[in-house]
Amino acid sequence: MPNTPVILSEQSEPKDPTTPLASIARLISYDHFRLTDLAKLSTPSTMHRFLRLILLTFATFAILCSISPAQTNKKKKNKTQPIPENVSVTRDITYATPDDTPLLLDLYLPEKKSADPMPVVVWVHGGGWKNGSKDKTQAAFLAQHGFAVASISYRLTDADQWPDQINDCYAAVRFLRDNADKYHLNPDRIGAWGSSAGGHLVALMGTRPYPEEESTSSRVQAVCDWFGPSELLTMPYNMVGDGRTKEDVAQSNGAKLLGNTVYKVPDLARDASALDHVSADDPPFLIMHGSADPGVPVVQSEKLHDALKNAGVDSTLIVLGGAGHGGEHFKTDDTKQTVLTFFQEHLQ
Repeated sequence: MPNTPVILSEQSEPKDPTTPLASIARLISYDHFRLTDLAKLSTPSTMHRFLRLILLTFATFAILCSISPAQTNKKKKNKTQPIPENVSVTRDITYATPDDTPLLLDLYLPEKKSADPMPVVVWVHGGGWKNGSKDKTQAAFLAQHGFAVASISYRLTDADQWPDQINDCYAAVRFLRDNADKYHLNPDRIGAWGSSAGGHLVALMGTRPYPEEESTSSRVQAVCDWFGPSELLTMPYNMVGDGRTKEDVAQSNGAKLLGNTVYKVPDLARDASALDHVSADDPPFLIMHGSADPGVPVVQSEKLHDALKNAGVDSTLIVLGGAGHGGEHFKTDDTKQTVLTFFQEHLQ
């Protein structure tokens, strides 16, 4: 197997190694003493210096080994996402407690309150339905433009399966409507935005009505779907072939979501697919996807967009050339402006 080259940028420099062994190597290569000069050990003074160096080496080794990777990376891991200027946030508001499990949301608000109640955008994070966090939302900047942003947690597949995830999203919308007066929100203007698994869920928030009666509506008035799968049965990771075995697809994220291999439960898979719920009364959609997405093929968004248009729904599909599954293409000022304009047109 050929060696993989290490490529450095023009301004990059190799980092100084910080492992214990590297540190010891530096200690025993002092110019004033080299272990290869064994002949010098015959003098008492040199032997004394040698013993001192050995003790220093072992002491250094013990100290460095006592520092775990978690300790050295603690500062980086605990770094919180910056709050946009002129925005305040109230964290960890409990919006529901299914099976005694507290579900939390962070509410971002403009520091300067408007006279009129604010429209709301619910952010639903990605992570393959198995991880991810409400703490890292890309939607907080909307609060600088008069929106309230609710970044929500939801039950993950390590403990809960479909339809718990979408039911949590519905519950968050109901909570925001029921508490609209408390937080100065407009209960009639609630949108949803999410990426990847979050994009999948917000697309369902826009197309799949809650199947039971509800005293407070969970419907939303606008949806921004970033590269979410819209049809689980045709997602490559859920299909045998192209090197994927039955054992592989049985361990896919979709299988973990449904609690079974996706193709074995087609009705459940269709229930969890926005493409199978499109109807004429769906809210406006903005769908954005990278042309080079290796995780969710862009055809997933193309099929959803076509179905929405054929049903008479206002839908816009933007394919970002060369973009993958998220990344820098989705963090540009132009992309943020596109999302802002969409929500301004349909919620403000």
